[in-house]
Amino acid sequence: MNDNHAKAALTLLEISREITPRGWLRATSGNLSLREPGTGIIYITKSGVNKERLAPADVISLNPEGAVISGEGKPSFETAIHRTIYQTTDAGAVFHVHSVYNNVATQYANNHELIFQGHEMLKALGHWDEDALVAIPVVPNHRDINRVADIISRVINPLVPAILLERHGVYAFGKTADDALRHLEALEFLFEWLCLARLTGALSQNSPNPNTTKYLA
Repeated sequence: MNDNHAKAALTLLEISREITPRGWLRATSGNLSLREPGTGIIYITKSGVNKERLAPADVISLNPEGAVISGEGKPSFETAIHRTIYQTTDAGAVFHVHSVYNNVATQYANNHELIFQGHEMLKALGHWDEDALVAIPVVPNHRDINRVADIISRVINPLVPAILLERHGVYAFGKTADDALRHLEALEFLFEWLCLARLTGALSQNSPNPNTTKYLA
């Protein structure tokens, strides 16, 4: 493991240790990756490891085409999705987590989008307009991960740093690990807010635009 690999592994360990207590990486779910500027080398968590006990040896390096450069074991089963995000955006980090709220939130999508409008937390995603509208793509989940990756390549919006898989989880991305983490935290807040607002009746299922979760101060 060279110095760059070791540094990337340490960053992913720090991210994992920060978010596992929030219940976002339960059991062996989720996967985390970084892309090295310039070389395009991808550092990604190994398949089947418990992220709560992630170790440096659980991070594998890949070339931009997805071939293993260093590390033992198999890279994440969802590597194709990470590579697609890197190929279609300027992301330097992709964090994929499963949570109860992001799973339930996918059930509120309309026309394969989950829309948030006018919510303060959208600023953390880079949308500062007072009535900003963000449409997060919601993609069907399939056993064939390459099929999922192909769909993502056609619907991803670089200005919306997230992809949702139905009843599965969210992929949050950003130029840096800090950016991706900020986006992930903001997204999980929005998903939780949406689910609780629906549960309490603050947002009506029968509104004219039930998929548009407009925040009213």
